Amino acid sequence: MTDYEVRRVDGDATLFHAHAVRRAVFIDEQGVPEDIEMDDQDGEATHFVIYDAEAEHPVATARLRDSDEETAKAERVAVHADYRGEGLGTRLMELLEEEARSAGCSRVELHGQTTVEKFYQDLGYRTVSDEFEEAGIPHVEMVKEL
Repeated sequence: MTDYEVRRVDGDATLFHAHAVRRAVFIDEQGVPEDIEMDDQDGEATHFVIYDAEAEHPVATARLRDSDEETAKAERVAVHADYRGEGLGTRLMELLEEEARSAGCSRVELHGQTTVEKFYQDLGYRTVSDEFEEAGIPHVEMVKEL
């Protein structure tokens, strides 16, 4: 069984590893243009990076930004292909929700790819929009009350 280490990163500091996972998943695997994926929102977000403790490399990441006083927005949730099915996506969402609660938010919203809509639904998120395209990929807006 693999041991994992979670690190929290605030703002732009030491985002290299978060960007490495996002590049592997979104840019290389899914074909999202780099200028869309690597946006100017990282500096106002709290990031979590999960590392394979034995191999000492980043395998999953996500970020959380404030949408308004009551709502936090989960973004850039990514798990490296070799580590999917290990519960890391669920762990990331738990971390984001804990962070949102500690910031006084009562809701988390996200734009989820339709291919993982059921994953988010299983975590208590409900779909609140019709399908739309973001970075050339079908998405839906989802919300969870905390």
